[in-house]
Amino acid sequence: MPLVWWCQRRGYPNAGRVYGPDLLLAMCERAAQTGHRHYFYGGSPRVVEAMVSRLVARFPGLTIAGYRSPPFRPLTPEEDAADIQAINDARPDYVWVGLGMPKQDKWIVNHVGKIEAAALLGVGAAFDFAAGAKPQAPLWMQRSGLEWLFRLMTEPRRLAHRYLVYNSIFVVRAFQQLAGWKSYARDW
Repeated sequence: MPLVWWCQRRGYPNAGRVYGPDLLLAMCERAAQTGHRHYFYGGSPRVVEAMVSRLVARFPGLTIAGYRSPPFRPLTPEEDAADIQAINDARPDYVWVGLGMPKQDKWIVNHVGKIEAAALLGVGAAFDFAAGAKPQAPLWMQRSGLEWLFRLMTEPRRLAHRYLVYNSIFVVRAFQQLAGWKSYARDW
């Protein structure tokens, strides 16, 4: 939400939030009618299997092209090539990536043009939410920009560094942009 607010204040009044967990569910619901094929990449084996099971039960007719829970370490070039081949062989329309930020963002950037799908979508914790493995923030917290606080309270060890470091960088860069400094985009 802070990014949405920032965009709105900077002259983009129609900027809005696209909430990954809601997008995932809406696209799966629609795919049950359109026949679009979905591939899920990320999460633990238990989480991704539970998510797929729940999505198929919730949306009869949903086509799951495949899923993979990669190891929680950097992949070797051979492993990465095998994953690319497996995803492409599955012929998905959409590849949902739930590796967490910033890992999923880097993965997507490195795989654009290698993965043959209409879209690669980074949705972070959406896998955990769809699997029922983690609670979601109440709607009022999501809408008021406090979801980060809910998530920090539920997973302080995992998320403290992310929120302290990346949110601080955002605030510094925002002030640099307001001040008219042109160097704000160099490291992004």
